[in-house]
Amino acid sequence: MKELNGERWGSLLYRYPHIAYLGSFIKWIVLGGIIGILAGSASAFFLHSLDYVTQQRLSHPWLLFLLPVGGVLVSYLYMKFGGNSSKGNNLILENIQNSNETIPLRMAPLVLFGTLLTHLFGGSAGREGTAVQMGGSLAEWFGKIIKINPMDRRILLMCGISGGFGSVFGTPLAGAVFGLEVIAIGMISYRALIPCFAASFVGDIVATHVWAVHHTGYSVDLFPSLSAMVLLKVLIASAIFGLVGLCFSELTHFLKKTFTRLFKNPMLKSAVGGLIIIALVYLVGSRDYLGLGIPLITSSLSEGVSPFAFLWKLLFTSLTLGTGFQGGEVTPLFVIGSTLGHTLGDLLHIYAPFLAALGFIAVFCGATSTPIACFIMGIEIFGSEGALYMFIACIVSYVFSGHTGIYTSQQIGVSKSSLLQIDTDTSLNDWRKIKRQPRDSSKE
Repeated sequence: MKELNGERWGSLLYRYPHIAYLGSFIKWIVLGGIIGILAGSASAFFLHSLDYVTQQRLSHPWLLFLLPVGGVLVSYLYMKFGGNSSKGNNLILENIQNSNETIPLRMAPLVLFGTLLTHLFGGSAGREGTAVQMGGSLAEWFGKIIKINPMDRRILLMCGISGGFGSVFGTPLAGAVFGLEVIAIGMISYRALIPCFAASFVGDIVATHVWAVHHTGYSVDLFPSLSAMVLLKVLIASAIFGLVGLCFSELTHFLKKTFTRLFKNPMLKSAVGGLIIIALVYLVGSRDYLGLGIPLITSSLSEGVSPFAFLWKLLFTSLTLGTGFQGGEVTPLFVIGSTLGHTLGDLLHIYAPFLAALGFIAVFCGATSTPIACFIMGIEIFGSEGALYMFIACIVSYVFSGHTGIYTSQQIGVSKSSLLQIDTDTSLNDWRKIKRQPRDSSKE
């Protein structure tokens, strides 16, 4: 009788397929919305806490000298309780792709506490990694409660990425696309389009309207008229943005590997990293490169910044993350891109805040290979007046950054060049190993 009812139901769905479409739509709006509520609430708590610890750091400059102690504490907690949580965003990406490894719920409080300690004592880090990991671990937890199947579990994890990203930056459209685009370079699965949008949209509403999160606003007062010379300068700058995104990714990975090799004890590694950052502060003579660095973005979009500000922020952030401190990369990438854009504006004799806005999204694009999400983010933040320039900046940066990125488990779905034959589903980490292998050019 049960099989007969199943056959009748299946026959009915094939005869009236819109019943199936409606059912799937409602299902994923509800599930995506729930993930959005969880991720948005977690992001709101994180952002309010981040504002508090940042104010404490600014009010008490002596906290910087506790940065090595904070690094030791963070590393100890991950050694003692972290398990596979130490893989961070890569753990979530791997589980969306094909892994059946468990994402523990403790990832959320660990990364939250670790990131807050990093910012309290002056580490240079961002927010997106924390929000994405909290969203992913909460999505995994919710999926276990409702006993979801493996395919739907992957979609829920993508919702966690979108919900966390959209709510922490106040960019729901970019958050939705980022969750789809970051899994594999050059490929987007529309299976998760509706749930990811629901998660990002609801997450942003919950964070901003329910928990009263305030996002910093940015603007550019002038986008130049299109001309051959302006276009040429934008192309040059965009290629540089992509190369700098590549440099940031490669330097961060290099420092992680080098410090891990030099210091077998993670606590000692973080303590040494903290001491180096303190020394850098006094070498540079400025604390502008600690924390998120949002004032540098504001300055680059208006009066200006030091010509080498982007290099210092790049170095501070790579050292912070490379020595085991917790936090994201995206906000520092915004800082690096906007300050670099302002510097290039002076060199290329073009309105500097305009190039700063392009750098804001393009360096981020180069480090993540997510051109569509970055383009949409540019429109959400700066408006649509410069949409053409933003699109050019993102796609050129995407190409010039090559097959590199801040997420080593990100897969290469499609090669960026037809001259490079790369197997589908090769991860960025696998590609790094392949490039290092010696090549035998001899033929039998």
